[in-house]
Amino acid sequence: MAQQNGDDEVVPVPQNNPMNPEERLESSTADSSTKRAHPQSSILPGDSELTKAEKVERHGDEHDSTTASGDITEPSAKRRRLDGEPTADAEAGRAAEPTREDTHGRKKGVAPIKKEYLIDMSRTAEPSAPNHDDDAAEASGKQHDDQQQTVGGRGGGKGGKEKNRGQNKGRQFGSSRDEIELCKSRANVNEFDEQACRFGEKCKFEHDIRRYLKEGKRGDLATFAGQCPIFEVKGKCAAGWRCRFALSHAREVERDDGKKELVLVEKEAPVANGNGGLNKGEDEDGVGVVNAISNQQKIDLRKKKVKTAKADRYLEWLNKQQEESSKSHKASKPSAEDAENTAVNGDVTSTTSNGQANADKQDRRATYTEPPFRAGEKRRLYYGPETPVLAPLTTQGNLPFRRLCVSLGAQVTWSEMAMGIPLLQGEKGEWALMKAHESETTPPAYRPKPDNVVLDYDNSRDLKFGAQIAANKPWLALKTTEILGSHCPSLRAIDLNCGCPIELVCRQGGGSQMLDTPAKLEKTLRGMNAVSGETPITVKIRMGTKDKQPTAEKLCQRLVLGGPEAQNEGPAGVACVTLHGRSKQQRYTRSADWEYIASCASLVNKLKAQKAEVTDTTREPDARDLAPSSGKSGEGLPYFCGNGDVLSHVDYNEHIEKAGVDSCMIARGALIKPWIFEEIAANQYLDKSASERLRYVEQFVRNGLEYWGSDEIGVGTTRRFLLEWLSFSCRYVPVGILEYLPPKFGDRPPAFRGRDELETLLSSSNYKDWIKISEMFLGPAHKDFQFQPKHKSNSYEIEAEG
Repeated sequence: MAQQNGDDEVVPVPQNNPMNPEERLESSTADSSTKRAHPQSSILPGDSELTKAEKVERHGDEHDSTTASGDITEPSAKRRRLDGEPTADAEAGRAAEPTREDTHGRKKGVAPIKKEYLIDMSRTAEPSAPNHDDDAAEASGKQHDDQQQTVGGRGGGKGGKEKNRGQNKGRQFGSSRDEIELCKSRANVNEFDEQACRFGEKCKFEHDIRRYLKEGKRGDLATFAGQCPIFEVKGKCAAGWRCRFALSHAREVERDDGKKELVLVEKEAPVANGNGGLNKGEDEDGVGVVNAISNQQKIDLRKKKVKTAKADRYLEWLNKQQEESSKSHKASKPSAEDAENTAVNGDVTSTTSNGQANADKQDRRATYTEPPFRAGEKRRLYYGPETPVLAPLTTQGNLPFRRLCVSLGAQVTWSEMAMGIPLLQGEKGEWALMKAHESETTPPAYRPKPDNVVLDYDNSRDLKFGAQIAANKPWLALKTTEILGSHCPSLRAIDLNCGCPIELVCRQGGGSQMLDTPAKLEKTLRGMNAVSGETPITVKIRMGTKDKQPTAEKLCQRLVLGGPEAQNEGPAGVACVTLHGRSKQQRYTRSADWEYIASCASLVNKLKAQKAEVTDTTREPDARDLAPSSGKSGEGLPYFCGNGDVLSHVDYNEHIEKAGVDSCMIARGALIKPWIFEEIAANQYLDKSASERLRYVEQFVRNGLEYWGSDEIGVGTTRRFLLEWLSFSCRYVPVGILEYLPPKFGDRPPAFRGRDELETLLSSSNYKDWIKISEMFLGPAHKDFQFQPKHKSNSYEIEAEG
């Protein structure tokens, strides 16, 4: 089964869970609130395997419907609420009741906008600000309070599946294709060049270039002064005649016989990139893209021709250890006769039992065998106050956006979360997540304090970009890690996601569900560390799986010192632990718990001293197992970063100083204002003007066209991801119109106007205004293009930011 989405390709619809191919996807898995929270149903090129699978579970093979006017009807915003959240009635009555104020005269939950910028809602029909519900977009598996809870979230019970109504049951982006499509064999040749189409007369695409330019494609764009951004940077454009700026790199020449021919031109000396020239494969992968693997490598992966020798050897050893452990466990169990004697003799046998237990422990040590190989020496990493981290974000964390953030000061970036099995199977969409821009391969900032210099750290060898993966079993994590290490040379680290709360992932034992199996998690990370070569391993976790039952402190202790199952193996060897200050159950509701993050950070800082108290010398860690982050203040200890609700440099500095973390990971704060990294570097608020903010939009568009292409499809894809980002950036309230600082995540702005018309436009929550902004750089949208905004269902997706 496949969906045609107006792009050049037919996108296959997944049938199985990417975390476990044996589990079939069923559209009834997601409840109706999840479907409303995730209205998008169309499978699009560029979607990761996780995103595709979630769409199938939410919507099946549905197609959306629209009203005659093309407008969208907003459904009621229903979702399950956690304890302490206001009800809908309370929200509705908030304006009528006096709002509680804090000690600074600041109204709780309301953005303190200066009076001169407020709009009198009694005199205008302009809608008030929407309720930005980040948790609703992560509501997979959640149910309404009035719905019957079912096993596994798969529906059932009286009444069955609730019928989907309204216009938000499917979210489509319409078509972005030419009216008459030009054959690929003619896209990059001159008009009179010899025909090279392998389909000959049977080809269903156009071969006449003049007819295609006149009738098949829309007119060239007038934006960017009519000049192709790719041609300006690269010296040639891979889209050729299909480029929406084709006339800027084409001309008509007269031949000797008097005929006029349309020809493509190239610059005599293409503009070099940061590496001194054009990268191999840039025609397919964009300008300055690294970690792009060839089609043949993907085919080899699909046909299982790529061997993972190190992972196989380590897994074989791991299985033998498990077998020996199981045998010892069975042998140590008392027989029925022993149990009877114990019952009769009371404590008489207790001493004997303890002696037997100690003997069994010695026997296990005697039968213990060393791993087949030790972890290779890792590149040293560094995290400090000068290295703010851009979090891994599904959809919004694409290469063009990361490139924008790096230009504004992001020092560490992460890929979107990639699923292990699709990577091993050579899936094109999943491997696209591993691509990075060359700007992400530059070293991060390094200005350590004198007492925190990292031993053997070579900043010139370090880089910004790392890959995040999801895996639910040790074999999957180890094989994926080894493949990434051999196929992607430009990786700072490989991160195991243990914070994703998506039900699709968690019910297979992946994501944040791994927090409930700490021994398995430790074993997985130790194995990843063994097979990753010189690439360090990191992990991202949450406070725990259940609300008000945190387990991260115990897990941190295990990751630093090694658990009791480790025997002679020592710690897992992770280079960094990042803690999101929310539980899996909490998802994105309420504020992140930075007090708990601080207690975990304090624990990590004390663990080195606790190592000296370990009396069992046989479990002293081998020096080769120490994490690659050694410094004067804590040799072998991993760095510790916090994550959650960082919206300004004030938040960042406060968490560094009070919580004691090495650095902070920033997610929604970067989507709302990417220049937060500039603020952190400058240590001050930056009151960006509307024109400056618009330049960032232009930079994103240029990045997008260079990466996705400048043809009709590339322009449509760039527009789609731009609109997704604008759905976040519209939340920004300029600091110059705020009465009190700092801004807070929970504050909802009342209706306001900006300091000029452009600022008002950029702050609009109306998706039609977002499209208007996109048209400033991408021209009018295609007649079939649609954008159904997530805010129409009170949701904004941050799908894999665990």
